Order: sequence, then structure tokens, then C-alpha cells
Amino acid sequence: MGAAIREAIAEEMRRDENVFCLGEDIGIEGGWGGPYTISKGLAEEFGHERILDTPISEAGYFGMAVGAAMRGMRPIAELQYADFVFCMMDQLVNEAAKMSYMSGGKVCVPLVLRAPVGATTRGAQHSQCIESWCMHTPGLKVVCPSTPYDAKGLMKAAIRDDDPVVFLEHKLLYGKAGTRTEGIDIAIGTEIPDEDYIVPIGKANIVRQGKDLTLVTSMLMLHKSLAAADMMEKRGISTEVIDIRSLLPFDGETILASLKKTGQMAIVEEDTRTLGWGAEIAAFCYENGFESIKKPILRIAAADTPTPCAAHLENAVIPQACDIEKGIMELF
Repeated sequence: MGAAIREAIAEEMRRDENVFCLGEDIGIEGGWGGPYTISKGLAEEFGHERILDTPISEAGYFGMAVGAAMRGMRPIAELQYADFVFCMMDQLVNEAAKMSYMSGGKVCVPLVLRAPVGATTRGAQHSQCIESWCMHTPGLKVVCPSTPYDAKGLMKAAIRDDDPVVFLEHKLLYGKAGTRTEGIDIAIGTEIPDEDYIVPIGKANIVRQGKDLTLVTSMLMLHKSLAAADMMEKRGISTEVIDIRSLLPFDGETILASLKKTGQMAIVEEDTRTLGWGAEIAAFCYENGFESIKKPILRIAAADTPTPCAAHLENAVIPQACDIEKGIMELF
């Protein structure tokens, strides 16, 4: 997935000279290309005027990105870890998200904020999921790819969009390449066409067809949910798995249609349970599809605690495939 994101950025930079990248350590000669090697090689092709290394000041360089976007550029700002978004919340929430509204649509802010999320034994300050924080901000779009195919297509769509887009990338989905050793094997969405394509923002993907249960999820949890669906298939339960792909806006029509077919729903997320994005999806379904719901909607999420650093404790806090299976079996 890391290579797919890099490919999307490079293609868009070739297509549009207004696209550029900025962030910490993304273009250092002989460097890694950022902490997850996504920018590796881009400085050699596009030069340091378009691959900008910045000081360690998230508020500073994201403020630069907002200003550049208001002047017609299309910046891609990279966070080393999504947790650092809280250093730039004024620029993101009060500037980028609101400028079009405050100018009556005369000013747009076409920028992308790349944010690596998810628990990877890096502890409480480098493992958070920021979905709900960003979803609560009108004016932002929030996308969360789970496969290489979707990552490339959504990145292209985000760069071309005239609104600010928060692009969430799970660290364990990048792939084992370069300096990275952690990761998982991805079985779906790894075939990427040579021709240009986009994945529309706001459209979910039914990854697996089923008739007994609708399971809505995203990013790393998609792959764990598919593993759980295999387990439940052996128990005679047919699970329809939906990769939400876009959280703001989200594809309520696809979710409601699936719920109408199955009558039962589980939502799986890595974010903490309280006020997580799953609560919003559940509320939407109760408000708009109550007649389809046979049993209470099940939410499976991370525990309401800071993410531990120790691997065994992290695994206890973050939902695993066996936890998903157990929760759904209790529902049935």
C-alpha cells in the first residue's frame, strides 16, 4: 500500500505542477523518505522545491499548506504520526476546514493531510486513531483506505478534490519494504491497473457478500473482519463485509441496503469505543433503517484506554479476529 500511495502522488505531481509535498524528513538526501518511506525517491525526480523538508513544527508547516492551497496550489502535508495532528488543530479545524464557508465559497483549500494511524507497539503517543476527531469537523473530508487499489485511487481523488481531505493510512498496511519490518499480508486489492483511475470519495465497497449479518469496518480491521467472517462461515453464518473507505462523507445508502438484506449489523473499528465513528454509523442506521434491525447493533472497538506499548497488552486492547468472532457469536 505504501508503494501505491507513492505512485499516486508521483503521477499527480507529473500531471499537475501545483501539487507538492511538505513534511518532516521527507526529502533528505540518502534518507528514508519519511518514517514510512512513502516519499522515497520523489525528491530526486521533482526536486526540493516540490518535496519540501520542514522544521519539526506541525502547526508551522500545515499553516504553510493552508496558505498555499488558498493561493491555488495543491499541497500534500505529511504527519509522521497521526497523533501529532493535535499540534496543528487550529490550522486544520479553524482555518482549512472553515475558509470556504467563511468566504462564501470564494476561497477553497484543496489540500491533503496524510496521517499514519493505528497501534504498532509504539505506545500511547504514537498509536492513536483520529477518525472521530476529524469527522466532528464540518468542512473536512476523511478517507481511510484498506487496500493498495483503494489507497491509490482515493489518494488521486483527494489530491484533485477542492476541499481539505484527511487521508488516514494504517501503518500495518503499508507493506514490508525499505526500512519497515512490521506489516500484514494483504489478499485483496493488490492488483492495480496501469491506466489512470480514481476511487470516489464517499462510496463504500462490499468486499464480501453475505445474507445473515452486515459487518461495517475499515483499514486494518477490514482484514481482521474478513478472517473472522471465514471463522463464522464454518459455523454457518454468512457475513456481508463492507469496507466503508470514506468516513466523511460516508455511504449510508450502501450500508442501509445491506442492513435491509441481513437484518443484523456489527461495526468494527480500531478507534476507542466511546464516541467512535461506529457510534455515528449505528445512530444513522437506527434513525434511517430501524424497521430493518432485528437485534441491537453490535459495536466492537478498542478499549477506552491509552494504547499500551507492550505487544501482549496492545493485543488485548485492540480488537482481534477472535474478538470479532466472539462478539458476533454472542449476538447470534
